[in-house]
Amino acid sequence: MSFRVQEFLHKYELGAGAAIIRFALVILAVIGLAILYDLSAFHNLSTAEGMDAAQLARNLSEGKGFTTQLIRPLSLSLMARKTNDEQREKSVPTNNIAPALRHPDLANAPLYPLMLAGMLKLNPFAEPDFTKEQSFSVYLPDLWIALFNQLLLAVAAWMLFGLAKRLMDESVAWTATLVFLLTELLWRFTLSGLSTILLMILFLGLVGTLTRLEALARQSPASGRSLIWLAALAGALTGAAGMTRYSFACLIVPVAVLLLSLPSPQRVLLVMVTLAVFLAVSLPWIIRDFQISGSPWGTAAFAVMEGTSLFPQNELQRSLHPAITQVNTGEYWNKLISNAHDIVLSDLPKLGGNWMSALFLAGLLVRFRNPDSPDVNSENLLVVVAPLVFLFGTAFFFTVRDQLNLEGSLARGVLWVAFYAVIAAPLLLSLIGPHPSALAYPPYYPPWIEQKSRTVGEDQAIMSDMPWAVAWYGKRPSVWLSLKYIDNRSDAYRDDFGAISQVQKISALYLTSKTLKTMDIKAIADWSRADIFDKDFELVRKMVTQLGQALIEQNVKPAEIDKLKAIYGVIDKNWVRGGGNDWESFVLGIFVKKEVPTGFPLNRAVGGIAPEVFLTESER
Repeated sequence: MSFRVQEFLHKYELGAGAAIIRFALVILAVIGLAILYDLSAFHNLSTAEGMDAAQLARNLSEGKGFTTQLIRPLSLSLMARKTNDEQREKSVPTNNIAPALRHPDLANAPLYPLMLAGMLKLNPFAEPDFTKEQSFSVYLPDLWIALFNQLLLAVAAWMLFGLAKRLMDESVAWTATLVFLLTELLWRFTLSGLSTILLMILFLGLVGTLTRLEALARQSPASGRSLIWLAALAGALTGAAGMTRYSFACLIVPVAVLLLSLPSPQRVLLVMVTLAVFLAVSLPWIIRDFQISGSPWGTAAFAVMEGTSLFPQNELQRSLHPAITQVNTGEYWNKLISNAHDIVLSDLPKLGGNWMSALFLAGLLVRFRNPDSPDVNSENLLVVVAPLVFLFGTAFFFTVRDQLNLEGSLARGVLWVAFYAVIAAPLLLSLIGPHPSALAYPPYYPPWIEQKSRTVGEDQAIMSDMPWAVAWYGKRPSVWLSLKYIDNRSDAYRDDFGAISQVQKISALYLTSKTLKTMDIKAIADWSRADIFDKDFELVRKMVTQLGQALIEQNVKPAEIDKLKAIYGVIDKNWVRGGGNDWESFVLGIFVKKEVPTGFPLNRAVGGIAPEVFLTESER
């Protein structure tokens, strides 16, 4: 009996049971850290991409397929062009057919919304009813999305531990994993609703697969079947990464180069297998986008043009008739140089979110037990490679520590305390510092968005400067704000409200602080100097002229006529005209004149005009 007890104790002190206990304690610690972080620093979704993915996932979970309620004018343009080309081939008269309100999504890669849809189906939180809430702080579906991404973060930490233990040793693995979990930047990503943490998992899986494949090829060049299976897995993971964020499909190039460099007579076959599986994962979605829009990857295929001088900021996505052919090679070169400058001076120093990245490059120069340095191209998502940064940085830290020859447990303890204190400082400050509001206002205040959106029907579209928020919180189709309020060009090139409404009927206009805050002194000056025809002022001018003529005919005293001229002078001096073709001018006109510009079809204000403008066709 005592032997069994002794065996039991040995198992859970030194044997396999000890690993189980450590694993359980780590899981509990991660759960506790997630709870503390959410209680201290949680905020509702604040990124356009996060809300876009959330509303797309909700449509998927409700059986509506890959349809979106965030409608981009560029997407409308691609679909109209595709329809017109098909009609022209069939000798059918062309026309811009208004697409159904179940608008196919042409902007997002499918994997992350698909996974998020599964989580939304399991969402235990009921849809919030803002009419019954006395106060609002946390939008519970946003919290559920954060919890999902924190679960993914825990999976990424587990994968990092396994990779580090295999490439380095267990002590490096534990330290690198703790550094990973104590990095506040990564926890902030879990609140963003972005696909970044999922990309980390796929990236770690790809790195792990490639290192196993390389090690197997070096140890046993003849192990063909195992190599083929690993090559297929590498292709699947690369394809999945590309179907999570399109730019990550570029990883197939360094993956193929790495496979060609393997000391295996089957390396050409391995590359072919990897490419075949990669295409099998990617091609169906590319074909789907091409069939709908005539463009592979939909609107995302034009991302390379965004940020050029012709399409600054988000103007390309808001363009119904973009001058795509006018973007020349020089524009791309200028964008490349500008982005490279920003990456080197800003993004690389902040890679990973803490000072461990400073040890990364040095760590790559040190020969560890299993050297591994895959060529990674992550574009503007450098944070995805943070796990490898922590892995090599930690390994280099261990090397430096051993060379210091610290004597005594006290000196080593002080070193480790200092190490973790610096690493965890941002996270610790988030936990113990002032707790910020969960609201992401301005401009996102879900009760206002939901209240305004409900004034139109579920099948009626709202044009807005934050269509992602209207789609997610308001649950209404929302068209991204057109480039201009009025465009005087020909119909073939117009990019204004009227041109878009001819393609997609719009029942309401919703402008928030995103537009209102741009009304600076220059906008006011431009608006006031605009030379426009004002029918009301012309009516006053006509009435004054007629009255003056009548006074002259009645032979009144000149002093009386001079009074009338003085009155007219005051009117002319203080009459506010103003105008312009942009949305800033449109809003200024509403604020100053207290009326919607003549001819604009949405002329009824709901809830006043401050702090937001919401106009509909009629009072509801």
